[in-house]
Amino acid sequence: MKKRVLFVCTRNSARSQVAEGCLNARYGDRYQGFSAGTRPGRLNPYAVRAMTEIGIDISGHRAKDLGEFDGREMDVLVAVCEGGLCPIFPWAVEEVHRGFPDPSGLTGTDEEIMAGIRRIRDEITSRIDTTFGASG
Repeated sequence: MKKRVLFVCTRNSARSQVAEGCLNARYGDRYQGFSAGTRPGRLNPYAVRAMTEIGIDISGHRAKDLGEFDGREMDVLVAVCEGGLCPIFPWAVEEVHRGFPDPSGLTGTDEEIMAGIRRIRDEITSRIDTTFGASG
């Protein structure tokens, strides 16, 4: 049976979406990834582009409210927010906090923003590989 992993950040627009997409694409044989936000916004188009560059399509994802997962047991809740308050999720067996920079604060030209998104994507995908790729 696959372990269920819920990635949470504030808007569920980039960091948690990248993590969900990466986990499902690379380790979907052992894990089922989900994502949600405490104040969901819109899927970040830069995150979609950055994931497409590494062969993972998250264009069909949507931002979801954490409340959609009330009562749904998860094996692991991973908070990917950078500082601030992280939610308490009583239906998670294990909770982990791994902070990553918030891409919504990136400014500059299209290429400068993409470079920032790529750095954040690479940090997240590396952490996914280290944490979930080695276990099973």
